[in-house]
Amino acid sequence: MSEIEYVDNPAKHRYEIRDGETVAGLAAYRLPDDEHVDFVHTEVGEAYNGQGLASKLVAFALADVRAKGKRIIPHCPYVAKWLKRHGEEFADITDWPA
Repeated sequence: MSEIEYVDNPAKHRYEIRDGETVAGLAAYRLPDDEHVDFVHTEVGEAYNGQGLASKLVAFALADVRAKGKRIIPHCPYVAKWLKRHGEEFADITDWPA
């Protein structure tokens, strides 16, 4: 495993976990309007399971959404679960789906 990095890939509408040239995981999103980032799916490759990378990716992605002045919609079950456990700092920018 080389250096793990977390990046936004706006062309593919997803935040990525990168291990060198390999995409080790992702958090896919859609942009329903100018104000929101709607997270719809998170996954990590089997070879990377159990390392806490998905949690770090979600923390990175949500901090990036905040830095961009946008709001979060957590349709992805993993992102919703993460917010319920760790997301107090993001409560002010989270719009829970109905």
